[in-house]
Amino acid sequence: MGRFKITKKDTFIDMTPMSDVMVLLLTFFMLTATFVKKEPVQINTPGSVSSINVPDHNVLNILIDPKGRVFMSLDKKTDMMSTLDAICEKYNLSFTMDEKRAFGSVSSFGVPINQLKSFLDMEAGAREAYLSSESIEGVPCDSTNNEFKDWVEAAREINPDLTISIKSDATTSYKVIKDVMNSLQDIKCNRYNLITNLKKVKAIDE
Repeated sequence: MGRFKITKKDTFIDMTPMSDVMVLLLTFFMLTATFVKKEPVQINTPGSVSSINVPDHNVLNILIDPKGRVFMSLDKKTDMMSTLDAICEKYNLSFTMDEKRAFGSVSSFGVPINQLKSFLDMEAGAREAYLSSESIEGVPCDSTNNEFKDWVEAAREINPDLTISIKSDATTSYKVIKDVMNSLQDIKCNRYNLITNLKKVKAIDE
């Protein structure tokens, strides 16, 4: 008995709808994504059991490294530039428009105000390298020279809706953290977030 010969046919799947969906999803994520600014130093935050989420906009970030150096940043370029204008007025300084744009584009800043002009005159790559170097001093925050307080006051005047976020290393001296908190209290800023790692809480056996 002869065998039936089955005719093989190519299977064609139209991938156009899937491609359209992928493009739409990619466009959506690109437009809604929030880019996190690069931090100048590595910070290992302490652990806690708090699960409060920090906002991702209108945030003044305060970074304190293990050596006690203070770095600051704002998430909006316009706020950065306007805050610099306020500092210029307070300290009777003058910056060019190029220097103001450079300040608006930096990921963080951590230099005394008298060194800010030379910092902004650096190339973008050199500024990032300098922020990560051992020679940077950080924003002064002590009883004799508290420029940190002036920066916070200026930023809050520009944007009253700012949320203040403090991220400190687990090994940072408590005295430095206390100086930062006391400075915030001096300008009647008593609400801020402390960034920590979420700890796992072990269940207690009954």
